[in-house]
Amino acid sequence: MTGFGKGEAVVGDKKFRVELRSLNSKQLDLSIKLPGKYRAAEAEMRSIITRELQRGKVDCFVSFENSVAETTSHINREAFKAYVQMYPNNATLLVDTYNTLKSGVPNAIRVFKEEGITRCGIRLDSGDLAYLSKRARQMLDEAGYPNAVISASSDLDENLITSLKLQGSTISLWGVGTKLITSDDCPAFGGVYKLAAEENEDGDFEPKIKLSNNVEKVTNPGIKKVVRIYDKETGKIKADLLALDEEKFSEDQDMHIYDTGARWKNMKLPAGTFTLRELLVPIFIDGKLVYECPETMDIQAYCKQEKETLWEEQKRLKNPDIVPVDLSDMLSAMKLKLIEAATNI
Repeated sequence: MTGFGKGEAVVGDKKFRVELRSLNSKQLDLSIKLPGKYRAAEAEMRSIITRELQRGKVDCFVSFENSVAETTSHINREAFKAYVQMYPNNATLLVDTYNTLKSGVPNAIRVFKEEGITRCGIRLDSGDLAYLSKRARQMLDEAGYPNAVISASSDLDENLITSLKLQGSTISLWGVGTKLITSDDCPAFGGVYKLAAEENEDGDFEPKIKLSNNVEKVTNPGIKKVVRIYDKETGKIKADLLALDEEKFSEDQDMHIYDTGARWKNMKLPAGTFTLRELLVPIFIDGKLVYECPETMDIQAYCKQEKETLWEEQKRLKNPDIVPVDLSDMLSAMKLKLIEAATNI
């Protein structure tokens, strides 16, 4: 009988692949090719195959690969072992550092068994928490740890927890952090450092830009400063201006401000009707600390003072008015020039 078949299985931290190919033959002619380290298993494999097949020219190929790099798995396991030795009565292991289901959970179970740990648990902090928790629960139960805790974190809030429960997750302990101790719609701020300028051999800084398909991720090049513009009569904020550090602005000259997020929104500020303040304060200059940290109560007083510069429409929780932010003409021109150079326009 002519045929072909293959199958895969994961055992521990290895994925095995078996391929069978057969051609018509009156007798059984069996050839088995195994990786060197598993040749001792050839006799057992031959016995299994001959019990099922009576004739044909059959070639059996067995190969394997590490489903997780051995060094990674070893590091993971050694870290787990050190941790449970420190906390044998409350060992909760973070299992998603490398590969949750192929390394993290199997290694956690292995260490629990080797160290005789009974009060234990695992923690998930990334990935599909619903799916991973269900698979991890199955693996822990099969290994004899039905009471092991499965905890989860990863920016959880009441909405995500509700969704995970509806999906049948087996999470038994919820780690809510950022969204519990902050008002997440604003103060929990995510920031990423991006290269804005690079010093060349002559000691001059060359502007750099990062391009992206997402407009909001396109960076502003060069060494910059932020100038806040206040209404002179009320002291309220009119707009913020992002400019190159060497630019100078005067309260004695008219200013025309556009909102970069909505260019049709603009305002003309006649000379003498506004005041300017640079917001950035140097902390280090030429490697030396030049900033004196204020006392806690001074920080509080400053925050109250700055809050008073916001218009009431900007303080409301629902659909607040947003302070316009504009780019200076020089910065806008530099940004456009770099974009054109990078895209060969």
